[in-house]
Order: sequence, then C-alpha cells, then structure tokens
Amino acid sequence: MNSEIYTAQLPPGAYQIDDPFWAGKMETVRTQMIPYQWKALNDQVEGAAPSHCIKNFKIAAGMEDGKFEGRVFQDSDVAKWLEAVGYVLSWHKDEELERTADEVIRIIAAAQQPDGYLDTYYIINGLEKRWTNLMNDHELYCAGHMIEAGIAYYEGTGKRELLEVVIRLADCIDGTFGPEEGKLHAYPGHEIIEMALVRLYCLTKEERYLKLAKYFIDERGQEPLYFKQEREKYGNTYYWEDSLFQEQYFQAGKPVREQKEAQGHAVRAMYLYSGMASAAKETGDTSLWEACATLWDNVVHKQMYITGAVGSSDYGEAFTFDYDLPNDTVYGETCASIGLIFWARRMLEVEPGSEYADVMELALFNTCLSGMSLDGKKFFYVNPLEVNPEACRKDQLKKHVEYERQPWFECACCPPNLARLISSLGSYAVTANDSVLYLHLYVGGRMKNPQNGMALRIESGLPWDSEVEITVEDCRKETYELAFRMPGWADGVRILLNGEAQTRFTDVDGYIHFQREWTPGDVVKLAFDMPVRINRANPSVKENIGKIAVSRGPIVYCLEEIDNGDGLHRLSLCTKKEMEVLPGNALEGAAELRGCGRRLSDAGFNGALYAADVEETYDEQKLHFIPYYLWNNRGIGEMTVWVNGY
Repeated sequence: MNSEIYTAQLPPGAYQIDDPFWAGKMETVRTQMIPYQWKALNDQVEGAAPSHCIKNFKIAAGMEDGKFEGRVFQDSDVAKWLEAVGYVLSWHKDEELERTADEVIRIIAAAQQPDGYLDTYYIINGLEKRWTNLMNDHELYCAGHMIEAGIAYYEGTGKRELLEVVIRLADCIDGTFGPEEGKLHAYPGHEIIEMALVRLYCLTKEERYLKLAKYFIDERGQEPLYFKQEREKYGNTYYWEDSLFQEQYFQAGKPVREQKEAQGHAVRAMYLYSGMASAAKETGDTSLWEACATLWDNVVHKQMYITGAVGSSDYGEAFTFDYDLPNDTVYGETCASIGLIFWARRMLEVEPGSEYADVMELALFNTCLSGMSLDGKKFFYVNPLEVNPEACRKDQLKKHVEYERQPWFECACCPPNLARLISSLGSYAVTANDSVLYLHLYVGGRMKNPQNGMALRIESGLPWDSEVEITVEDCRKETYELAFRMPGWADGVRILLNGEAQTRFTDVDGYIHFQREWTPGDVVKLAFDMPVRINRANPSVKENIGKIAVSRGPIVYCLEEIDNGDGLHRLSLCTKKEMEVLPGNALEGAAELRGCGRRLSDAGFNGALYAADVEETYDEQKLHFIPYYLWNNRGIGEMTVWVNGY
C-alpha cells in the first residue's frame, strides 16, 4: 500500500453525464424507476408484492396504528430509495421529488428513538429485544443503508435532517458496540455498516466512526464466535445448522485475514470486502489490504461468471467452490454484482489497476443492467446465463430462476439498489488525487475536479463504438497527470494528442498516463480496437467444455429464442468465420452480432429417445446474438450465453 497513490471519487454533481448510452439509463431511473419504486414502497403497484415499508415507519412514528409487516430488513428499501434520490438531486434539481423525500425523512426522524436507535421491526415489536439477534435480524444492515442515505441526501441537497438522524444512529451504535468493557463484542450478520461508517468518517472526520468500522471487521470470526454465543443465550434459530458453510455463510467462521476464498452469502461477502478495502485505505492497514487482494484474486479468477455475476448457488444465495459456475441453476443476484462494483471502486482508490475497472465495467454493463427492464419497472433478482422457461416451471432445482422480470419482490433489495448505483454513476467513472486523475469508465459528460480546477469534456461512443475524445476545458497552469484506462477487451489503441499520433506513452498497471502542462483546448483522442471476441472458459469449468461465449467491448452477448428458434442447446457457432456486427435495432440502438452456425438435426431418431449408430447431422443456420442485458425485453423464451462451438 502506498498512500501517495490513493485516489478518491469526485463530489456528487462534479461529473455531469450526457452520454448517449448512460444519460438515457439515468433518466429512466429518475423519471420512471424512482417514481415507480415510491409507489411500490407505499403498496400502490397493482399485482406487485406489498412492501409495507412506508407504513412500518408511520406506525413506528406513532402516525398510524398497526403491526410490523414484511421482512425484518424492510427499512433498507426506503433507505436505498432515499440514497438514489440524493444522487439524482445532485445532477437534476426536482422540487417535487425533493418534497416527497423531505416528507419521508420527517417520518423517519419521528420514528427515531431518543437514544438514536432506529429500526422499525424492534420499535414496533419491542425495544427490549433489540440487539439480541444480530445474526439474523439485520439491525446493523438497515442502519448501514440509512447512513449511506443520509450522506447521499446531504451531499445532493445540502439538507442535514437525515444526516443528523444517521449521526445520532451511528452514535447509538458506537455506544453499544466495541472492545470496551460493557459493550457488545459483536458484529453484523449482514454486512454493509462497515463501509457506511467509513464513509461517515470521511464526511465528518469523526474518528470514532472509522474505529467502529474497523472493530466490526477485526472482531468478525474471532473466537469465541459471537453468533454461537448469541444463539445459546437467546435461543435464536440457526438456519444454517445443517449447511456445509456454517458460520461462513456470514463470513464469520474465522477472522477476515484468514479467509482465502469467497464463501457464503455472496451479497454479504461483497459488502464486507468493500468495507475492508475502505478501512484498509483510511487506516493504512497492510494486512487487511492483502486480505482484500487475496479474496479479489479468488473471486475474479475462479468464481465469477463471464457476465460479472457472482454467487453460483441458490442455497444460501452463496459462493460454492472454485470453478463451480453452472449456467442454468446460477443465482447471480443483481445485488451481488452491484456489491462487486462497490468493491472494485474501493480497490481502485487504493491501488489503480485496470483489472479492477474492467470488472467494474463488466458487471455494470451486463449483470446489473440485466437486472432491470428497459422501462425501469420490472426486475430480475436472479441473473441466469441459460434459461428454458419450461424447466423453470417444472424443475424444482430451477424454480428460483425467473424467465421474466418481475414488478417487485417480497424481498425487494435489488430494485432500489440498482437505482442508487445507476444514479451515482459519475462517482465510479473517475477518481483523482492532487497529482493525477484516473478515467476508469468512458462515460460522456463534463467533469470538474474542485481540488485543482481541472475540467474535462468526455465524448464516448461506448459501448457500441470504440472512439473516445477528451477535451481539456479548464486547468491550472502547472503540470498535471491524466491517466486513461486501457480496457482488457481492447486489442490495441490509437492515440492522438492535439491531432498528433502518440507512439510513446507511459503504461502503468493498464493506464495510459500523460503528464504535461495542459492548456484549455487540448484534445486527446483514443480509438480502441474492439473486435468480436470468442471466449472460452477454463477447462475446470465443466459446464462450458466445448462451448464459447461471444463478447464485443464491454458487452457480453446471448442467443434468444425469438431470433434463433427454440432448442438453443442444439445450435453451434462456427468460430473460424468472422462475425458480422449489425447496426443498432429497435432495442435502444444496440449493436447486434450475426455469425455462421448450424443446428443439430434429430434425423434418424424417428421419435425414439435413444438410437444406436446414428450419425450427427446438421442444418446450416445463421445465429443472431443480442446484448445479454437486453434479453427478455421482447417476450418470454429460451436464452443462452454459452453456445457450442466448432
């Protein structure tokens, strides 16, 4: 670790995005997804599972009578919604939306207890039981999301009411947990408060919050195991008593520095690792950083799908073991890939490296975008790489795989998580310090670094076109360094600086560095080679032996039944012939691909289930690929990412 190279995200609103691709997504979040989710939180979406979220807060605040309903972590849904609203208001002022958010913030503030405690499940059901089931009941998880919301809303609007609520909440937690005598020597069952507390520390500079975040991380998995003690004391249900992962479901079976591979619930793992990276940066803890790097290597090189999905098992929504990546029973929760993006950016802030940004981009363009429909009103919780609707209806092992996006979920963590991710995209595209600015994602827009006045105009054709143009609009009259990521999907790059070809440049960890005294009007043009790639999986991934997956730039492609007929498992792609890139179609102008292929015939079987001495015969067929994230926007049907190759 070298603190001299640490970077940080720019303040909210510093990156004003007008990208042809992403601006539309962000507008969908603002104009469609956020209003729709507000209705869902108020149980006003016909045919959708009720949320009970706002009603629970009103009951907790004494504004209505009733009982708590929904999941124990229901509070987190409105917290994530408020966080998304805070981000939106940083780049688009909307008085009506702000009034709505202010009103729900007043309800939340009214529900908060005098000592700062805030969790509607226990406020309604009995405060005497709070902190008695940290393993299962998500109090610290809900608090973490509320802290994130308070910070985002303050940064987006300048209003402090929710920020003061979460500061009191953090103080309540700090007074309850820690190594001191009389405090609970414990940690959350579902992580996220770790990175939320680090973020609160960065805003307030209150050391107690960083110390508490670090305590939760360091105490996790220490003997005697707290969750075991808690179960014995309070008789709490241990849902994973018969599981193979036991306490590692919570990443709590051993100290985090001893964990060498990702295990247990995938979302919890991603949130924990994000918090570990944040804490390592702020404290300079080298051993904690090394643990992050070890876990990163395991996830990305042995347990991640080609779409950026993580968590292969329905049982426990969990990681299993290295190279276990089934396509049709995968879990691949949307929230897990969002968590992977959180983690990647925090790794980048400590140690800029293109692999972190490559993974961030991969998960963003593929699994995350797959998690929402084009209109922002339907969602996937699970993101499979192979779907046969009949199998999902009739095979119990595939029951969790939806073949059609849903209007809402009883456990609705993914939709508001997507809203907060996409609405805060600018904070992932670039990080900077006093001497260098890193452009990680090529997202069109204008950005200004308030630290030094460096202002850039970025024009990007991605993901369909590979050319990027960066214009310096303002700068200080001194040397400054700009670093542009060389994507892993690019075979090469052509660089022009003020019209002159550049053949000599510094390449450090996958970033092209230019250090000079910049002048307004300077233009850097990057033209990446963006071929169609034929990808194969490591032979240890048994499900993909003999199969290939097609990608171009950051986009992974798939076959859909609507274009290629049913029985997609019969299709094969000829890898020796060049694929054709088709111009954008009605699906938001996306580039599609067409290749030469064939279909396995059933000739010779005559209706028999098995037949001896029958030679395989094929019919020639063109194969039509669309971006994976767009599947199921034209109706129900089969889909596959991995296809036979010959």
